[in-house]
Amino acid sequence: MGAPLSAWPWENLSSYKYVLYGPLIAKALHCVLWSGNDSERWCVHILIICALRGLIHQLWFSYSNMLFLTKKLRVLQQGVDFKQIDREWHWDNFILLQALMATFACYYFPSFTKSLPLYNTTGFICVLLLHMGFSESLYYGVHRLFHSDYLYTNYHSFHHKSMVSQSFTAGSASLLEHIVLCFIMGIPIVGASWMDCASLSMVYAYIMAFDFMRCLGHCNVEIIPHSLFEWMPLLRYIFYTPTYHSLHHNEKSTNFCLFMPIYDALFNTLNPKSWDLHRTVRSGCGDKVPDFVFLGHVIEFDSALHVSFLFRSISSMPCVFRPILLPTWPVVFVVMLFMWASATTFLISFYTLRDRLHQTWVIPRFGFQYFLPFAKDGINKHIEDAILSADKLGVKVISLAALNKNEALNGGGIIYVQKHRNLKVKVVHGNTLTAAVILNELPNGVKEVFLTGSTSKLGRAIALYLARKGVRVLMLTLSQERFQIIQKEAPVEYQKNLVQVTKYQAGQNCKTWIVGKWILPREQKWAPSGTHFHQFVVPPILRLRRDCTYGKLAAMHLPDDVEGLGTCEYTMGRGIVHACHAGGVVHLLEGWTHHEVGAISVDRIDLVWEAALKHGLKPV
Repeated sequence: MGAPLSAWPWENLSSYKYVLYGPLIAKALHCVLWSGNDSERWCVHILIICALRGLIHQLWFSYSNMLFLTKKLRVLQQGVDFKQIDREWHWDNFILLQALMATFACYYFPSFTKSLPLYNTTGFICVLLLHMGFSESLYYGVHRLFHSDYLYTNYHSFHHKSMVSQSFTAGSASLLEHIVLCFIMGIPIVGASWMDCASLSMVYAYIMAFDFMRCLGHCNVEIIPHSLFEWMPLLRYIFYTPTYHSLHHNEKSTNFCLFMPIYDALFNTLNPKSWDLHRTVRSGCGDKVPDFVFLGHVIEFDSALHVSFLFRSISSMPCVFRPILLPTWPVVFVVMLFMWASATTFLISFYTLRDRLHQTWVIPRFGFQYFLPFAKDGINKHIEDAILSADKLGVKVISLAALNKNEALNGGGIIYVQKHRNLKVKVVHGNTLTAAVILNELPNGVKEVFLTGSTSKLGRAIALYLARKGVRVLMLTLSQERFQIIQKEAPVEYQKNLVQVTKYQAGQNCKTWIVGKWILPREQKWAPSGTHFHQFVVPPILRLRRDCTYGKLAAMHLPDDVEGLGTCEYTMGRGIVHACHAGGVVHLLEGWTHHEVGAISVDRIDLVWEAALKHGLKPV
């Protein structure tokens, strides 16, 4: 049993808690559709305010996580990990709580539900004075009280577990804290109502401004220019900044104010580092150069909605098709056209591994665009510019994802290395580790495999490796010439293990399929019952056969000491990255000085695999 009022009463309902809005929604619908009494429209306003409050927190979250805009202004450079995301999952509990409290207040104090005027200047002045005089001082005292031993341990420590605050952190607290905050927040509104100067616009404006300021303080992006305080020093005591509140989150013994640092100054709890740190953060001095860059691209519409700055509940889970997001696809289409017309490569996410910064950059192109002949030159230009930017910054390794290393596009990255022979950054396609992952997934003692995409970089390496191990490889290819070239690369005594086939029927007696090329339903039907489909095709093939099993794309778990990782990479689970991503990580950790582009060296497959395991990467 926890302390009284430390847990939320609907905690066990999880996402079903939103059912509690049901009676309020029903009342609002009745009021709008059948009742013409304006005094009963309070329920409609409560719901609108709830929606706007959620929107404010979401917009602040989206802005602060648009790293291509905000990375130089982040107060703390660490990332938000999955533990914090899960802890803050029900950040909006306070909105539901305050909606219920407002509902009871309107029922039991009907005088407050009378028709309010749309606007009253006196009411705005009144609510501002009441906030500055009563709400601010009361919050300061209560906040300090919550830092006493008992209250901090049993209540407030939950909020402070989030070291890198986000807008959602503002709502992540215990039930008791939000009950108290609701009363503090209600003082100006109730006071203005008692003085008969309240208005509808005043209620909306105060609640929105209150949430706006709380989100600002928790956003971890310093948007307030330091020149503003230099121009008028008094302002630094009137409203706080993200840097100011971040110091409270981390040091806990200073900067207790709600929004106005004047109270910290009056009671000698103002952190002396506040203004100097604010100046430093605004200068952008804390921005670090990444050691490693994974250069990705958008795959399809679902993956476009999986970016970390949109919906945290989506980006922190593997990417799947969500029908509820279908109405947003027209917006995604417009964004795609904009990106096609004018966007450049941008930063999307990051994490830290052994004090080395790893970032993911995204080429502003969708997967289908890589197969448009007229788009080839433009895509190659984007990739080349990204490599040159990484080289100029001092990045050590840049790893090419999925179609960015397509053989037909750029020869697996080799054209960039040949064109720019003085590159300091190491360009890596990561396919050596991809091949190693697929090969180590195969069951022990396998005698025969059916291989599609057999003449690609990966297909060639897998075929040659297996042939050396005495495994018979049925290579699906229509090109006799390409097959013979690959076959001649194998030692003479193993060439007989490579067999060209031209139809999918040839795999009807083989239960191990390695899929490197998209296969249609009619082609999957030739696999015998019990077949396992290993695959290295993006996007993955459809899981159509109930009597077969399907492997995911080649991937590896990052080492356990990864920090600040809070997004899932496409369809991968938490802490899992594509093998080509992991291959670049291994390249960095090993300190290898060669480029990994073009054809895969079969002799290095085992070496790269062992290096990955040595550094703590684990097979999925």
